[in-house]
Amino acid sequence: MKYVLRCENVWKTYNEGTPAEVRALQGIDLKIKEGDFVTIMGSSGSGKSTLLNCIGLLDVPTKGNIFIEDRDISKLDEEERVLIRRDKIGFVFQFFNLIPSMTAIQNVELPMVFKGFSPEKRIERARKLLEDVGLGERINSLPSKLSGGEAQRVAIARALANDPLIVFADEPTGNLDSETGKSIIEIFKSLNKNNNKTIVLITHDINVGKQTEKIFNISDGKIKGEKE
Repeated sequence: MKYVLRCENVWKTYNEGTPAEVRALQGIDLKIKEGDFVTIMGSSGSGKSTLLNCIGLLDVPTKGNIFIEDRDISKLDEEERVLIRRDKIGFVFQFFNLIPSMTAIQNVELPMVFKGFSPEKRIERARKLLEDVGLGERINSLPSKLSGGEAQRVAIARALANDPLIVFADEPTGNLDSETGKSIIEIFKSLNKNNNKTIVLITHDINVGKQTEKIFNISDGKIKGEKE
């Protein structure tokens, strides 16, 4: 059984040793297999965003170990972390985080620029990814001309640009109406089923969580249990 992500006794403490100490993560153990489609679910302040930041190499745990494939990424320097984020991880955010001055296709091309793809290869792949999420006719549109659902589709295509090992989606439907949100979840389902893409959703919405294969509940910085 191949695990793409493992957490072993992961803690994150802010202001350690002071009266303002906050234990945001407390001994997190987590295993995610290749091809899993899972939710990490918790309310505001539960620790889910801190966990995402740690497993997504945006922050460093206070103690414990995090493995991507079989590499311990919890003690790497920033240069090494940047390379793993570039090559292994795709991010989809609640507020899309598209660059407003760039067209849809330019936004999708951007991660490939940092990886050194040729201009021809970038354009070809970005066009195909946008077609795959149903935006083949909107590739030259600026984000301001896109609906929320269309903008999130661009963000998904961008997350897939460098063919990541794992995609983290942070409240991907949180800024969308319910019907548009359902269509975004269907895209994730398709990516998981048809492309065997490992996807981790972060959400507080039980209706979103129920769409995935497994739910890890987090509360007070601890995984309280999981549901198949």
